[in-house]
Amino acid sequence: MDATEETRRIPFANLFNFRDVGGYPARDGRSVRWRRLYRSDSPHRIDGADREAFGALGVRTVIDLRRPSEVERDGRVPAYDGLTYRHIHPEHQDWAQIPYDPDQSLARYLADRYAALAETGTAGLAEAVGLIADSANAPVVVHCVAGKDRTGIVCALTLAVLGVADEDIAADYALSTEASARFSAWVAATFPEVEEPPPPFLASPAEAMTLFLAELRAGYGSAEDYLRHAGVTDAQLTALRDHLLD
Repeated sequence: MDATEETRRIPFANLFNFRDVGGYPARDGRSVRWRRLYRSDSPHRIDGADREAFGALGVRTVIDLRRPSEVERDGRVPAYDGLTYRHIHPEHQDWAQIPYDPDQSLARYLADRYAALAETGTAGLAEAVGLIADSANAPVVVHCVAGKDRTGIVCALTLAVLGVADEDIAADYALSTEASARFSAWVAATFPEVEEPPPPFLASPAEAMTLFLAELRAGYGSAEDYLRHAGVTDAQLTALRDHLLD
């Protein structure tokens, strides 16, 4: 792991996919600012030493993208002084209703799920990006259950607006595969009765994100145009770049 990746990944005992989205090269020779936007799996497990470590980050806003039933099942991030919790549910079909065929391309399956989310979850995605765009909310943590799919789409759209290359966006997304392996190992040790979920719930092949971004542009022209369609204003897009770019 190089110095940049060591800076990106922030270790916790009971969070497995928590990392900084900063540091990527962006437009006009600028780069994404560190310590402004984090992505994570669900932080409801924060306890003990993790609680102190999370508090030290000075997070002001947590954006929770889980379904209401998932929040009810697992709970939410613990309360901290000065921390605002925002629950946003981008509407989308339950993946359990769309079985994965092992003979099918995993990247294609995931890209199709992401395209469907972008179609049905426009209001939620726009609200999440709008919150990230407001510098008063930073530092922000955006999360879902595993921190790879819903969270991956919000972070991908944000980074695309900042001018980060698709290759880097896809590489950031792909880091979640290793995190999923760590999480699966923890679940197997802690809850041995729980069956391992299907491959789409664990893997983040870079190709899935590359496909999603290319097809989003084919349909809408650009990530900015998609977000405008979803309800994000030009002022919010400008604000996003102003405070997330060095």
